[in-house]
Amino acid sequence: MSGTASETELQAGVAELARRAKAASRRLTTLPRERRDAALNAAAEAVESRAAEIVAANERDLLDAARAVAEGRMTASTFKRLQTSERGVAEMAERVRDVAALEDPLGRALAVTELDDGLTLTKISCPLGVVGVVFEARPEVVPQVASLALKSGNACLLKGGAEAARTNETLHRIWRDALAQFEDVPADAALLLRTREEVSQMLALDEEIDLIIPRGSKEFVSYVASNSRVPVLGHGEGVCHVYVDAAADLRKALAVVIDSKTQYPAACNAAETLLVHEEVAPKFLPSLVAALNSAGVEVRACPRTFELAATSHGLVPATEDDWATEYSDMVVSVKTVGDFEEALRHIARYGSRHTESIVTEDGGRAARFLAEVDAAGVYHNASTRFADGFRYGLGAELGISTAKLHARGPVGLEGLTTYKYLLAGDGHTVASYSSGERSFKHRRLK
Repeated sequence: MSGTASETELQAGVAELARRAKAASRRLTTLPRERRDAALNAAAEAVESRAAEIVAANERDLLDAARAVAEGRMTASTFKRLQTSERGVAEMAERVRDVAALEDPLGRALAVTELDDGLTLTKISCPLGVVGVVFEARPEVVPQVASLALKSGNACLLKGGAEAARTNETLHRIWRDALAQFEDVPADAALLLRTREEVSQMLALDEEIDLIIPRGSKEFVSYVASNSRVPVLGHGEGVCHVYVDAAADLRKALAVVIDSKTQYPAACNAAETLLVHEEVAPKFLPSLVAALNSAGVEVRACPRTFELAATSHGLVPATEDDWATEYSDMVVSVKTVGDFEEALRHIARYGSRHTESIVTEDGGRAARFLAEVDAAGVYHNASTRFADGFRYGLGAELGISTAKLHARGPVGLEGLTTYKYLLAGDGHTVASYSSGERSFKHRRLK
């Protein structure tokens, strides 16, 4: 079977594509690990060997995107996320290999209970089925999602932003070409949607699609969550904080803050607000502002920060809106707080439950911060940029969830599995237990 998208596929409606994905998911459920891993390694090789095609397609997307930036229809941060290179393609391939090397998430016995002699209940991990992922201008998402889905025995429907259409099409074509050599891997394991209208249609297909993961703006994620009949997993924004405590090592604090803000400001795990305890503010703020300005970061400061920084150079007055803004750019808001409790209250009010970090040498205060702050990731003396599936050892990620049900934080293989109960008996009937003839043991087995 050819791996390229046929004219039939291009013309197929979303419902038909979803039905094909559902059929593919049933075949993937029984595909042995070694076949899934072999297919992933072949896909990684194909992505790497055809890097020139991917980069050329990306360059065409970038030409249109540059015009959109010039006309104010696209932000500079979105343009940056859209870019890739031969090095970026090599990293895509390596992430696919990382996923292939992970332990098999399927068929794991999560719990085994002997209900009675000859009657054993096993809780076992299994795929979700079909996952729909709608994402923004990140070319690496196609191989990331497709690899995580295949490794976990799921089929996927992918819908990328129009700004990356050529890059996504090329990556999808290469992926299908690579998997076409494996007769037992269904060609419909990963399907690509192409229009915005298809997203709305996909949200109604609760019989064919098991989970929707939207990756985009807060408004877009809210729209998907409000209009979907399919369960939705995602986060609306990443308003992440770094709190520099009174007991902070200021050398560590400066390193953590600079990395959290500048290492990749367009990411959802970049810090957007810095909270500084007033006891260390007079010493810390001047060096902090100078370092941020030197890195090209615009600093929006509260009145107390202006006062304690002992300078207005390089500072812009912060507004109330700044505390709740995800800049995704070289902009940061800074607030000086009176104490630890004020920092906690500020994070509780303005945080998006994504990632929060405290810099302190006070173990008790760090323990309270880790326990009390409600976020998917809560860190001590570490950059918020560590909130990433690859850095967590997940191989790759579908996105970061700020929800509390099913999956939280970077969503990797585990977030794409569920479980079912397998009961093995020998002619057992409930009537014998209801009558008192037999009784349950409920003995947990290793």
